[in-house]
Amino acid sequence: MTRAAQRLLAIQNALTDISVSGDQKVDNFILPDGAVMTAKADSVSPTNFIHIDGLIVCGYHLLKRTAQLVISAVGTQFENTASHVPSFHVIEILSSSQVSLPQTSGNNISVKDMWATVYALFTLYHSQETIPVVLEELRSYLLRSGLGRTAHAPTASKEEIYLHRATFWQGAGTHGYHNRGWLPPSLFSVAPFPFIASFTRTPTVISGHPLRPPKPEPGETLFRRFCPSIMETLEFTYFDLRSGSNTSEHLDFFHRWHNSERVNKGWGERGSLEKHRAYITEIMNDPGVLPVIMSWNGKPMGYAEITYLKENHVAPYIPGGPGDWDRGIHVLVGEDKFRGTVRTSLWHRALIHYCFLADPRTESVMTEPRADNSSIIKVEFDSAMHIRTIFDFPYKRSALFRVPRHRFFRLDLL
Repeated sequence: MTRAAQRLLAIQNALTDISVSGDQKVDNFILPDGAVMTAKADSVSPTNFIHIDGLIVCGYHLLKRTAQLVISAVGTQFENTASHVPSFHVIEILSSSQVSLPQTSGNNISVKDMWATVYALFTLYHSQETIPVVLEELRSYLLRSGLGRTAHAPTASKEEIYLHRATFWQGAGTHGYHNRGWLPPSLFSVAPFPFIASFTRTPTVISGHPLRPPKPEPGETLFRRFCPSIMETLEFTYFDLRSGSNTSEHLDFFHRWHNSERVNKGWGERGSLEKHRAYITEIMNDPGVLPVIMSWNGKPMGYAEITYLKENHVAPYIPGGPGDWDRGIHVLVGEDKFRGTVRTSLWHRALIHYCFLADPRTESVMTEPRADNSSIIKVEFDSAMHIRTIFDFPYKRSALFRVPRHRFFRLDLL
């Protein structure tokens, strides 16, 4: 088998054998706003209940019928025989006012609790592209936010709403509705920044591109998501340099990590505290780069640079060039105790997830690891990325990996 054929086979295997844990549970599940959610069955009935901070906010149970969301076959001879489109059990969602138990909230379900209920369902049924549900409350919220849709066929029942896994993970039903989403409330993430032309000229870049938004506040949390497979919360925090002081916690970690043999081998930035302060200061002054500290349960474990590719030095090597809002990621894991396949897959996919959440105009996320770094290349494939090209920087040979938005959210990756 030729090397080209081997690469194509690797891509195919990566795109057809991707999944998260098969046994996801919603038990002491920490929502992004800190509320604790549990989904469990009542001992004397087939109804499951969603508990948030100890109160039942709704119940749900599987009905004895299935439904399938047929789209492209509508209007053709295959409309009623599209057996290739999966059918799933219809789930009825009951508000707490419809559940006769003492520990209910007693109120109609709120918008943020409905979003949490959808989160619970897509955690439990994560392999389903859609979840057909029937409910009385908040139908308009599910439909107007894009979390769900009714049947495409004009003659089909409109009772079921088909929740979409792809739109849920893209943040549907969060921005403008409540503050429980993965992007914490912030002036930095209020809305997509408007388009106006800008320009960058440096020794390595000459590029026209959209003006980028002002940077977040130092130490501001940009992303937070609980990972049930390891029962820990992953956070991305904007770098806090503490201007005017000798050092900061973030700078101390950054300095120690870069002076380890393992990190220096990949980044080549070993040096003094002042060198690293100057490095971070330059990055923080660059509108096209977000320097972030990655943490597990509040414990710093690594550093990432999230770039806009249009004004990045990798742009000339991208076939056809990058889009105006395409992003790149460059990462190091500093703490050995947080290394390993499971955690690496989680933070890698979460970084891609953040890039797509941060701006709905971002169509692609790219990376450019060393072409001989087999371990990280496997991680890229497992995150549904593909090799766009192989090219030579002045200092290394790189493989350019890319994942488009539609593929990342279509597959079961989160």
